Amino acid sequence: MAALALVIVLAPLVLANDYFYDVAILVGLNAIVCVGLNLLIGYAGQISLGHAGFFGLGAYGSALLCSRYGVPPLAALPLAAAGVAVLAFAVGRPILRLKGHYLAMATLGLGVIVSIVIANEDRITGGPDGMAVPPFTVLGHLVQGEQAWYWLVGACLFVAVWLALNLIESPAGRALRALHGSEIAAEVVGIDSARRKLEVFVLSAVFAALAGGLTAFYSGFVTPDKASFLHSVELVTMVVFGGMASTFGAVVGAAVLTILPQALTAVREYEMVVFGAVMMATMIFFPRGAVPTLESWLRRRSS
Repeated sequence: MAALALVIVLAPLVLANDYFYDVAILVGLNAIVCVGLNLLIGYAGQISLGHAGFFGLGAYGSALLCSRYGVPPLAALPLAAAGVAVLAFAVGRPILRLKGHYLAMATLGLGVIVSIVIANEDRITGGPDGMAVPPFTVLGHLVQGEQAWYWLVGACLFVAVWLALNLIESPAGRALRALHGSEIAAEVVGIDSARRKLEVFVLSAVFAALAGGLTAFYSGFVTPDKASFLHSVELVTMVVFGGMASTFGAVVGAAVLTILPQALTAVREYEMVVFGAVMMATMIFFPRGAVPTLESWLRRRSS
């Protein structure tokens, strides 16, 4: 945690202008989603290809509560996340009985439904054109400018990582790891697997919804792309790249895969080719993910 705090505090020393602050903010927002998603995929062993749907619902929910119902942004954010938690609880109970590819297909279907509804309900969401989002205020003070948003997102990321690390070290976290190892064995020792899977599914959806709401307020505009299938795949890829069952791996994966497309703009025509080659090389040489593999290598070197 000290290293993460140090990075957040010292990063502005190398952020030369608003563009770099913008990239850092996007890294933080993606990292918040990935930290929550890693609890579900990395620790509980449950795949989800629909988390962009929760991200989009958090974004649109916050925007609609502010613009249509006059709810203050600071209240709209948790209210939208609470609505997403209720939805995740309702759909999680039946779909988490599935396993493997069937669970992946069910979460994929959920994400596709959310994306289609957002895109088609143009009277409410603005349809494919998206909708404007009111500015974010805290106790009457307007949060404006990249630097202010950097510190806000940095603080949220720090809290998200702290919560995740505490959960992992708690009895609930140990139960999740037992589920990942063997669900049958976990149930034999008294772990309620259905309850634990549902809890972590709802929690990861709340992380995604809060990040979606913050993203909507930061950008001042939200479009259905935020809830698309491709965005879900990007989020899962970030978790896998950084290293599953590694909270800091999720942060590193979000950072690398957010920054990499920006760095490849110089070779725009071959951007996706280079991006794919980097991903293939990573999976070949770092099959457990970048951070766990590097940790193992350093441990062997020091022993």
